[in-house]
Amino acid sequence: MIAPRVSPSLAGAKLLVVKIGSTLIVDPEAATPRSSWLNGMAADIAALRARGVGVIVVSSGAIAIARRQLGLTQKRLRLEEKQAAASVGQIRLAQAWSEALSAHGLIAAQLLLTLGDTEDRRRYLNARATLRTLLELNTIPVINENDSVATGEIRFGDNDRLAGRVAEMVGADQLVLFSDIDGLYTADPKRDPAARHLPVIEAITSDIEAMGGAPPPGYSSGGMRTKLVAARIATQAGCAMAIALGHVEHPLASLQAGARCTWFLPQPGGRSARKRWIAGSLAPMGQLAVDAGAARAITRGSSLLPAGVNGVTGDFERGDPVDIVGPDAIVLARGLVAYSSADSRLIARHRTDEIETLLGWRGRDEIVHRDDLVLLTGST
Repeated sequence: MIAPRVSPSLAGAKLLVVKIGSTLIVDPEAATPRSSWLNGMAADIAALRARGVGVIVVSSGAIAIARRQLGLTQKRLRLEEKQAAASVGQIRLAQAWSEALSAHGLIAAQLLLTLGDTEDRRRYLNARATLRTLLELNTIPVINENDSVATGEIRFGDNDRLAGRVAEMVGADQLVLFSDIDGLYTADPKRDPAARHLPVIEAITSDIEAMGGAPPPGYSSGGMRTKLVAARIATQAGCAMAIALGHVEHPLASLQAGARCTWFLPQPGGRSARKRWIAGSLAPMGQLAVDAGAARAITRGSSLLPAGVNGVTGDFERGDPVDIVGPDAIVLARGLVAYSSADSRLIARHRTDEIETLLGWRGRDEIVHRDDLVLLTGST
């Protein structure tokens, strides 16, 4: 019998990413930062820094802080209203963090990211280098999505997914998502009194993903569903993740003292930095549906050949990330495709020796090479 793996602890953290939601940092009545709570969090961060732990904060709250000041009190805001509120709220949010951290001798550094900053390889590497330099200079990077310039959907999905991507980017060994709930349950405990708390998740399976629900109402834009997405990104990069209750004065100290939470264990097996970036991609441009033979070959470490592809969806170009979906409609892998969507449709279901005839030029034998392909563990 194989013994279960030991749950992580903040006592063993070396580089920690902490995500804080709007409902924790903003007083919903006054629409102002919770100064006392921020002070407790800053004290906890100072204690971690004193023992050499690097800390990065991913903080929501900019839009929530500015809504009332701008008279935007309706439940749903238009995109341009969200962006206007974000541009005002970011100043107040950064000031609140700077004051709280400086009271404990720490320097706050603000970094605003967009989805494109993590999906584009060059910008991703630049953001990673900036964060590493800030840590070397003994600052506390405070990150939020750059909502004031985001186009289309304003959110990453929310800051849960941003935090997962940041943890993967910097090679953090632990990520903590503070929430209004003390972890993952088998069902919504507010609706089902029989729901069981799950203290440790060894792998994110389809059954675990099914426990995520719809985002909650109010300022928060996340919910358990997006926390599970963050957990998949982080654990696949070798980072443990906890979902813990944040509504206490010293949340990190409470977690370190043994407060109830759910730990998601890091997945075994190393990956190159480039493959971690591929796996953590949040915006795949399309899907390649594969047959059972191709699915088996991929799981054994082979490249994906055109003959194994029986369907192409999306609009993508060569080098874009795509999901590879098995016959059961479950995403098996993610990779960088060697052909555009138009060319992929032409060569799908065909042998490699037919590519030149079909396209009029000779490309790669593989539609996704194994060096550009990452299995998404827990998806089967």
